Amino acid sequence: MDALDLIEAHTAVMVRNFELLSRRTDIYDEVDRAGYLLLRTLEVTGPADITTLAMKLGLDPSTVGRQVSAMTVAGLVERTPAPEDRRRSIVVATEEGRVRARRVHDRRRDNLAAMFAGVPEEDLRVIGESFARYNQAVARHYDVSVLTD
Repeated sequence: MDALDLIEAHTAVMVRNFELLSRRTDIYDEVDRAGYLLLRTLEVTGPADITTLAMKLGLDPSTVGRQVSAMTVAGLVERTPAPEDRRRSIVVATEEGRVRARRVHDRRRDNLAAMFAGVPEEDLRVIGESFARYNQAVARHYDVSVLTD
């Protein structure tokens, strides 16, 4: 199997595994996956408008707008008028949103620690850096940002 076939096969399995983890754990009880990524993006970028969030997430602004609306109702984010253009909204995570995102982060980290128990730190770094390179390649190809911190 050549390198691209290896990547193709394993990305398909990773997608399935992400679904499996979502169904078989309580990791996303606090916030769903889309909401978690939006909150993490706000954590990295700070307050942002819908267009900026859409660019960072690689999504359509209308999709992000619907996510933000649902998260506003849930008390996880707030929308305030932009100082320079009151027609635009700036989205900011609420304290509750930050707390829930932190709990999801901690659960995800604990789950990874259990899955990778006994794997040397150097190997974990290689895995993480490989994921980073994959995500950067996707971002370059589709002209979107990559969430990092």
